[in-house]
Amino acid sequence: MHIEQQEEAVKKRPVGKRLWQYALHFKGSFILALLMLTLAVAADLSGPFIAKAIIDRHIIGIEQPYYVTQTASKDNVSFNDATYKRADRFEPGETKGSAIQILQVGKSFYLISGEAPTTTGVREYQDGTLKITAKGQVWEAAAQPLPLSQLLVFYEPEIRGILYWLGIYILLLAVSIVMSFGKILGLQTAANKVIRKLRGDVYAHVQRLPIPYFDNLPAGKVVSRITNDTEAVKDLFVAVLSNFTSGIITIAGIYVALFILDTKLALFCMVLVPLILVWIVLYRRIATKYNIVIRSRLSSINAIINESIQGMPVIRAFRREKETMDEFEKLNEDYLTYSNKMLSLNAYTSHNLVNVLRNVAFAFVLWYFGGASLSASGIVTLGVLYAFTDLLSRLFQPLTGMVNQLATLDQSIVSAGRVFELMDEQGEERHDGSMPRYKGHVEFDQVSFAYKEDFVLKNINFEAKPGQTVALVGHTGSGKSSIMNLLFRFYDPQQGEIRIDGNVIRDIPKQWLRQHMGIVLQDPYLFTGTIESNVSLGDPRISRKKVEASLNAVGADRVLKTLTKGLDEPVVEKGSTLSAGQRQLISFARALAFEPSILILDEATANIDTETEAIIQEALEVLKRGRTTFIIAHRLSTIRSADLILVLHRGEIVERGSHEELMAMEGRYFRMYQLQFGAQVENQAQSGQIGEPSFAPLEDAGLEGDEFEHNTDASNEEHTKKKRAAIAQAKPASAAYK
Repeated sequence: MHIEQQEEAVKKRPVGKRLWQYALHFKGSFILALLMLTLAVAADLSGPFIAKAIIDRHIIGIEQPYYVTQTASKDNVSFNDATYKRADRFEPGETKGSAIQILQVGKSFYLISGEAPTTTGVREYQDGTLKITAKGQVWEAAAQPLPLSQLLVFYEPEIRGILYWLGIYILLLAVSIVMSFGKILGLQTAANKVIRKLRGDVYAHVQRLPIPYFDNLPAGKVVSRITNDTEAVKDLFVAVLSNFTSGIITIAGIYVALFILDTKLALFCMVLVPLILVWIVLYRRIATKYNIVIRSRLSSINAIINESIQGMPVIRAFRREKETMDEFEKLNEDYLTYSNKMLSLNAYTSHNLVNVLRNVAFAFVLWYFGGASLSASGIVTLGVLYAFTDLLSRLFQPLTGMVNQLATLDQSIVSAGRVFELMDEQGEERHDGSMPRYKGHVEFDQVSFAYKEDFVLKNINFEAKPGQTVALVGHTGSGKSSIMNLLFRFYDPQQGEIRIDGNVIRDIPKQWLRQHMGIVLQDPYLFTGTIESNVSLGDPRISRKKVEASLNAVGADRVLKTLTKGLDEPVVEKGSTLSAGQRQLISFARALAFEPSILILDEATANIDTETEAIIQEALEVLKRGRTTFIIAHRLSTIRSADLILVLHRGEIVERGSHEELMAMEGRYFRMYQLQFGAQVENQAQSGQIGEPSFAPLEDAGLEGDEFEHNTDASNEEHTKKKRAAIAQAKPASAAYK
């Protein structure tokens, strides 16, 4: 996308509105921080009011009558096998039972039945009788002393209210003492919450993006938007919001004072407001162009760094260090160029321009109003002039702070636009919950699929019954992996239906569908952690005992026994410290631990040495037991015992059947078998030693697609017959072939 197009895209996205919506999630924190900035004086005056509320409502308040209640409430008090609530806490229409009341006489408290007509007057307690004398009248009632333990029962509901008011008092007291500290802390905390939510939403959205989105997007660019761009947005809420809010409040107060001093002088200074607004608009128009390029180049730099680190062995092996460095330097130089342009723009406009405006304003005031004062023309007095110039000087301090934040403001808006651009990508809907474990009856019905325009699968029809093993073979690009991508619903077909147990998978939520599927890739991916965490993937349903059992079942204990820490052996990124066989066995154990009903093995033995392959073959038998299994393989040794073998060519199934049936057909599969095993078997037959055939992949023979026909024509018929006879005598010895 060109710079002009990116700029237009940023303008079209309602960035400000969406940032405001995020801020509203934590409006309490922002409001509190802004109140700390603007209401410092009110904090000092709030102390007596808070003390009054604590004394009247919570300390002396227990002398109000208590009535028996049948309504549950956090304000209820349990006393003498009855539940009471204070009179002022009853809801309108709520039924009141019999009453009791607590009255204090000296340092002691007494309990009376009923309600005293008045609590003011002289109180006395003698011989079980409490007397209240007020205005010459005496009221008395039977009373009993209330021990401290029982008195505290009535204070329990008040503790919450007392702590609430004390918290407010301490908070407001801190505001009055360290207002600026509180302001920064409040805004920083709120900003961190916004960024945490924004970053969490972005990452969650990345998890929902369809697989095709990542086909053409470098991982480093996605990382840059999740980390760098969201961090830049934080400055908007911390520095920009703080400076602009305090600046606006200060400027408003100064203008009020200016109008009180002299209306004409204040009106003159009002000219500065539209000048600042025009200035901000023009600045952002230029700065946005620069910031779009800066953020884009930073994203590209992250992408090339990520790619270089992951591909470092290849770069070193092919001595491409200089070329990689040149590519990096080109992006780095471009980033520096536009960063310098941004610095120049800030240098020309921010602080220097404020000084120019301030000096012009001072010169005008001194020339117009100062000369008149000195000539005693009576426009303003010297005192007013001094006060006015002092206020005018103070006016430009917040203006300077606001203008200096324009660069941060624009950078934050551009970064937010890039983040929201990623979030606007169409994601997949997530569904919570799960579905029962299905049997694994898979049907492909007239399925055709294209990644872009050309169909890579055409009219695919086959059925895999529960517990069967289905193998997919064919040259590179024939459509084997595409079938598995459709089964996992990484993509959906343009034509036809895929059914599991009779249910069309397009109608099943993807998360539910994949819950009972497992996959083992040719190059298994291990995460940073331990061997145990890579098998369980942090799923609480998979215990340590189950992890160990799964590893033992696939034979991994024989390969991993050399590791000193066992299951707790650290695994670095991608498992680079482990061998290919160890990584593959861990991935087998992972698949087994999750107990899928459908298992996909995508060339799972392609990178395994001969010694480890024997263990892997045994592991495969364990994995396949009791579940529908799909095997994508170039090594025909791994699929000889498959219940159904599908031979694909240019996106179509050209042959299907068991190994024996396909060999009898003498078609494409037969020729593939010849290419892989024929030469060695023939040599072994001639020497009288029939052993394990070699496992050269199909592509190693240098033949793909229609080249099979060209190399197996009538001119080679005699040679083919000899090979066929030798193959018929071959009896592979490995357990996988039995």
